[in-house]
Amino acid sequence: MKTYFPKAEDIAKKEWYLVDAEGATLGRLAAKLAVILRGKNKPVFTPHMDMGDFIVVVNAEKVKLTGRKLDQKDYANYSGYQGGLRVINARTLLSKKPEDLIMLAVRGMLPKNILGRHMLKKLKVYRGKEHPHKAQMPKVLE
Repeated sequence: MKTYFPKAEDIAKKEWYLVDAEGATLGRLAAKLAVILRGKNKPVFTPHMDMGDFIVVVNAEKVKLTGRKLDQKDYANYSGYQGGLRVINARTLLSKKPEDLIMLAVRGMLPKNILGRHMLKKLKVYRGKEHPHKAQMPKVLE
């Protein structure tokens, strides 16, 4: 018996989902978002294809971190020059750019290749309750 591999034209239309991050734990939220972006929740999942759906996350500034991660978790960015290492902790990142906090958490759970970068582009994260994707009629995801 041969293994069935779906073709690009066999993939159904991509869905849009709306997720409210208010009160959600960052890691658990990121794990659920990564599964949907990757398409692992579908019965025709294929690892070498982008099967996932679009996700709109609102209220990114109201996500919570457990324990002492707000002060102890660091995010590093290196420019490539000597002395070019910039480190920012989670509390500062949450206050300045909460969208990046969710994006970095989800990015770490996706494949580290071109396909993973393509999947990450389907994640839209916004600070407040408003988002510009109302025309796509996203379904509310718990």
